[in-house]
Amino acid sequence: MGVLHAALDSGVTFLDTADVYGDGRSELLIGRLLAERPDAAISVATMGRRADPHVPGAFTLAAFRSWTDRSRANLGVEVLDLVQLHCPPTAVFSDDRVFDALDTLVQEQRIAAYGVSVETCDEALAAIARPKVATVQLILNVFRRKPLERVLPAALEAGVGVIARVPLASGLLSGKYDESTTFAPGDHRTFIPGARNASQVRDNAAAGELEPLSAEVLDALREIYDDGIRESVHERW
Repeated sequence: MGVLHAALDSGVTFLDTADVYGDGRSELLIGRLLAERPDAAISVATMGRRADPHVPGAFTLAAFRSWTDRSRANLGVEVLDLVQLHCPPTAVFSDDRVFDALDTLVQEQRIAAYGVSVETCDEALAAIARPKVATVQLILNVFRRKPLERVLPAALEAGVGVIARVPLASGLLSGKYDESTTFAPGDHRTFIPGARNASQVRDNAAAGELEPLSAEVLDALREIYDDGIRESVHERW
């Protein structure tokens, strides 16, 4: 709880969790935070992934109601701020029934808005084309620059929010690792900016106060990507 309170004290206003993190424990802890800090101006996004994410037929209105009711109870709220489908199968993006079901959740006041976490830029563009999708979440960092070309401009034009995940490339951009670093078998990298203690969360929050990178640095990063990375990853997703 100390990490969560430190985040709010440092100006964090958005928490991204999921219904499967700790089988609901993450949501329960955030629910405690909301109860302890009722005046905090904070939005919470949670993800629906209680069924096999690779089965398109799992994304039904009945399933959504069950998932969101559990999340609402865990978080202690009547209305979820934002619910995101967690990297659903590509077929889901062309299934009107899925988005009709999400619209129903909004109408029933179970959720205020919905979005999609995606694996590929094409999926992001398909989600952005849906008229009521509020957000897309996708990998975006200096090693994964493809969204800058089409996804971000399309999202801006459509008024869709973008949530960048893996911004530090699972820690590779944090400065903690070098060519001699080895990871134990089964080591799990976190996929969003994370913190194990209050000091780390304050450091993460402080990054928001840094000046934007200069044009020279941005150009240098672009050259590194184009010369050494683009060929290997750009068309993969």
